[in-house]
Amino acid sequence: MFNGKTDLLTADNSAIILVDHQPQMLFGVQSADRQTIISNTVALAKTAKVFNAPIILTTVAAESFSGPIHPHIQDVFPHQKPIDRTNMNSWEDENFVSAVKKTGRKKLVMAALWTEVCLAFPTVSAIKDGYEVYIVTDASGGTTTEAHDIAVQRMIQAGAIPVTWMSVLLEYQRDWAHQETYDAVMEIAMQHGGAYGAGIVYAQTMFGGHE
Repeated sequence: MFNGKTDLLTADNSAIILVDHQPQMLFGVQSADRQTIISNTVALAKTAKVFNAPIILTTVAAESFSGPIHPHIQDVFPHQKPIDRTNMNSWEDENFVSAVKKTGRKKLVMAALWTEVCLAFPTVSAIKDGYEVYIVTDASGGTTTEAHDIAVQRMIQAGAIPVTWMSVLLEYQRDWAHQETYDAVMEIAMQHGGAYGAGIVYAQTMFGGHE
């Protein structure tokens, strides 16, 4: 039987959502290297920008407790003000849900700090409301490795689909013949792709490598 979840992600059928990548939330992350999580999240934001996919930025208690969204994320969308909330579950915030509905997309690519709260809660809620949620596990982090891993299991059991930031980038690109985004995708991969990015730099420098 056909299931919409078998459709590959595209910039035309999905929206990217970044939840609570703020200093106070980052301080509590222990499940992965914090700088790597931020780098991966910035790469995800750049992916949305390159492919002109809708993106929603949201924070919790930015002025009173958690601080602003990480500046490297804000720099990608300098004129977009994050939706600030009091709710731990962003799906319980009317402005946030309204922004999601405004995108017109039923596939939501979500990353958050922390995995076990700010990602798990809206993921379960959105799935219940009929959305397909793709959780970006390497742009999210929990208070412990166990908290992150158990939350991912919980979301998968609820119907979420786990992905990584690189898989989203390459799923959007899909074909190296798409020259209009090729250079920008290579730039994101070089800046944030670790060993793969270093390999691209080496190939281009030494051999003029091109896909």
